[in-house]
Amino acid sequence: RPSALAARARAATEAIAAQIGYVGLMCVEFFVVTGADSEDTLVVNEMAPRPHNSGHYTIDANVTNQFEQQLRALVGLPLGDSRLHSQAVMVNILGDIWKNGAEPAWDKIFARSELKLHLYGKHEPRPGRKMGHFTVIGAEQETVIVGAVKARAELGIG
Repeated sequence: RPSALAARARAATEAIAAQIGYVGLMCVEFFVVTGADSEDTLVVNEMAPRPHNSGHYTIDANVTNQFEQQLRALVGLPLGDSRLHSQAVMVNILGDIWKNGAEPAWDKIFARSELKLHLYGKHEPRPGRKMGHFTVIGAEQETVIVGAVKARAELGIG
């Protein structure tokens, strides 16, 4: 039933965009609440009328990423091909992994060609502060999940 749930989420998002006359990229983040009758309910958690962290994996895994799509929509160009060219798992990097001011083990990250690191240029790491993310890409979903779990452990992400 995941495909039926995804279709409901898409329909709800399209209805929201149509109601407000939105042009551009919009992220609508849902929670799925399972009811006693086993009917899943979608609850909107957050709306972001812009590229959003939850779609940053598109930089590495899609033919056209979310930032380019936003630009295309705003200037009236046709939207690009949004297909995945790779399976992907994205992991946020928080300031917690800078232990006693020391840089994380970036050498372990850069040793892996399937892992793409994105740091956001923030000068001061603090616990809970989003400092960047990495995306693990590959042909098989299970492989990228295993790679992401391994990279989290190597960086000390709990």
